[in-house]
Amino acid sequence: MKTRRTIATTLLIGLALTGATRAETLSYADAVTKLAQDCGADIKKFCHGLNLGNGRIADCLQKNAAKISPVCVGTITTVLTSISQREQAQAAYAGVCKHDIAQLCSSVKGDGYRLACLIKAEKRVGKACNQAITDAGWR
Repeated sequence: MKTRRTIATTLLIGLALTGATRAETLSYADAVTKLAQDCGADIKKFCHGLNLGNGRIADCLQKNAAKISPVCVGTITTVLTSISQREQAQAAYAGVCKHDIAQLCSSVKGDGYRLACLIKAEKRVGKACNQAITDAGWR
């Protein structure tokens, strides 16, 4: 069975091949709300009775991909892409923002305080760092 990361990677490759543009990330709460709105009927129909934690919603819907509504398919793609992008941005943030931290927030101690410093100095922070902060969901 494919993992969420494998599914997300496959979807990202598919989006890249089709020329899809970079999407803004969704919060985890917004992702769940979007899945409930657009895939609720499909979840009830195909995933009834399953404990849907730990990525089981995506697994169940992926297993039944040929039967679920086109709207739900699009939502799954959007949600998984967004979550993957958010996770990647959070993991890459320190490296992407290293120069900006050294230039603008070098005297600030603690990761959370450095992040707050960068957010406060948004107009002087580089484009890549600002984008990483936004993609990570911290702004």
